Amino acid sequence: MSEKNLSVQSSRTLVKALLVAVVLATVIFVSIVLPAEYNIDPTGIGGSLGLTVLANSQAQVLGVPDLSDDSRYREDQTMVAIPANSGLEYKFALQQYGKLIYEWSSGDHDLYFDLHGEPQGDTNGYFESFASANSNKMTGSITAPFTGSHGWYWRNGTDKDVYVHLKTEGNYEIIGLK
Repeated sequence: MSEKNLSVQSSRTLVKALLVAVVLATVIFVSIVLPAEYNIDPTGIGGSLGLTVLANSQAQVLGVPDLSDDSRYREDQTMVAIPANSGLEYKFALQQYGKLIYEWSSGDHDLYFDLHGEPQGDTNGYFESFASANSNKMTGSITAPFTGSHGWYWRNGTDKDVYVHLKTEGNYEIIGLK
């Protein structure tokens, strides 16, 4: 065979191989990856193979809260005034393993804060601190290690009242100021 025929045949073979690879990749993506990763199953094959369960369990393993089925799920926003040169606590009642997702900001004013929890029924004054620092904002989530009250102590060291804008979501009841 001449060199010209080999290059034409090689090009045809390459194009055929590329088309087969694209078709195969598309079939794998639609029937396996979409159901397993995103719980999207347009063909029904993923459900038959049990792959859609993987998408749900992966979210749980990664700590992504699936709170939508819980009737106690709620979202709230509030403004908490921290008086000048004093402090106060703002709390939530959480069941063990309950989730609280939060974001708070005090504008340009740094506050001392302590995010902590106190077990329900404890009479010894025990509390567990999860985070403490000086900051003007914080975003995150906690999974309650025990049933009880969980929230923040904020201390304002300035001569003016500081307002904390607090957004929360999760499975909790608001206790409020303590």
